[in-house]
Amino acid sequence: MKKVIFTLLTLIASANGIQAQNKNLYDVVYEEATKIVNNPKSSDDQIQINQFKVTALNYMSMMIQKSGMKKDEMFYATQAVMMSSFVTDFHANMLKAQEVSPSKRNEILKIYTDACKYNPMFKDTDKERANAYVNDKTSLTPFCLDTNWEKAYDQATTLAKAALK
Repeated sequence: MKKVIFTLLTLIASANGIQAQNKNLYDVVYEEATKIVNNPKSSDDQIQINQFKVTALNYMSMMIQKSGMKKDEMFYATQAVMMSSFVTDFHANMLKAQEVSPSKRNEILKIYTDACKYNPMFKDTDKERANAYVNDKTSLTPFCLDTNWEKAYDQATTLAKAALK
């Protein structure tokens, strides 16, 4: 897990020319997603995917603040990186599955949506808000906002790897 975070930190830092020790990974993920959303040259798909990232990070911050939970910088960084990795891996695995068959694509979709569903972070009672992307049938990111991204990532990647063998 720490190896994944360190690798992603190194990649993000080198790609952006920033010094990792001066910037929280949460902020880096948030800023990169926001740049893509606001870039007029971004495709509709890129905007939609990155809008989900921005929304998911805002949701997490709001729920932590609302609940009075105390979380450190490492928690925020881990959740942000795992959420971004979750979304990236989902799309990569959907492409792989699509090459195999429509049923394999549906299996991968279920693996990732179930990982979000069965790994909540806050147990939010406002299901309409938490499932806004799940309920949007046109969403490229059909995931619940109320997700522990570290646990969901671990579950989904393990099951997807096995399913795509």
